[in-house]
Amino acid sequence: MALPLYDSQPTRRAPLITYLLVAVNVVVFLITPMAGFAQTNAQARERQCAQVTFIRQYGAIPRELMSNRQEPLPEGIMAQCRPEPFDKMPWLSAFSSMFLHRDWEHLLGNMIFLFVFGQAAEDRLGRLRFTLFYLLWGLVAVYGFAVTDPDSIVPLIGASGAIAGVLGAHLVMFPRSRTIALIPPVRLPAWLLLGQFFLLQWQMLGSDDGVAYVAHIYGFVAGAAFGLWARRAPALRRAAVLGSRR
Repeated sequence: MALPLYDSQPTRRAPLITYLLVAVNVVVFLITPMAGFAQTNAQARERQCAQVTFIRQYGAIPRELMSNRQEPLPEGIMAQCRPEPFDKMPWLSAFSSMFLHRDWEHLLGNMIFLFVFGQAAEDRLGRLRFTLFYLLWGLVAVYGFAVTDPDSIVPLIGASGAIAGVLGAHLVMFPRSRTIALIPPVRLPAWLLLGQFFLLQWQMLGSDDGVAYVAHIYGFVAGAAFGLWARRAPALRRAAVLGSRR
């Protein structure tokens, strides 16, 4: 899939929330075990245990979300890592999971798409609504993933679901914008790039590569739905004003 670098849609003010979301995701990654580096085998095992336990504590696990009860850690993790016990509120993990990433590649890929397409979406929706919608799109993606596979105990992490919502909203609100892509180096219609993203998620459903494609689809559709609302809202307000003057 082409990697976006710049979107042509102009903005009226600095996209502070988009910048803040990118910064928060990067900082969270840096201060968590996910960014740790290991120089020896012993350190590598310790790091892996810290990561697995951390993801279990703060990642969104479908079975926990559906029951809102914490699941015990798998016996294999208990035997190998012997983690300290922790208390977890599953519904909070639906939020915390949006700010976690498994590695640098996962983080950078998500942040590039958020940075490129979040700016115009924030400008159209406004900072407060963009923040609320971003979190809402992420929740739709997380709980959609849980409903699709309610018995799964595999943790879900990543901002991909919320960012898919941003992409869906951008596609609907700015269908004529154009995007400069790195791979291949060409200027593309944004709808082509974003449509390719959605079709790729659909095509990859059922694959066993560990990516929650169905969560991306839920987020994208939710964002597109709110994008339709955002396009209709100004027209409805103008109609209401004109109607009141008659």
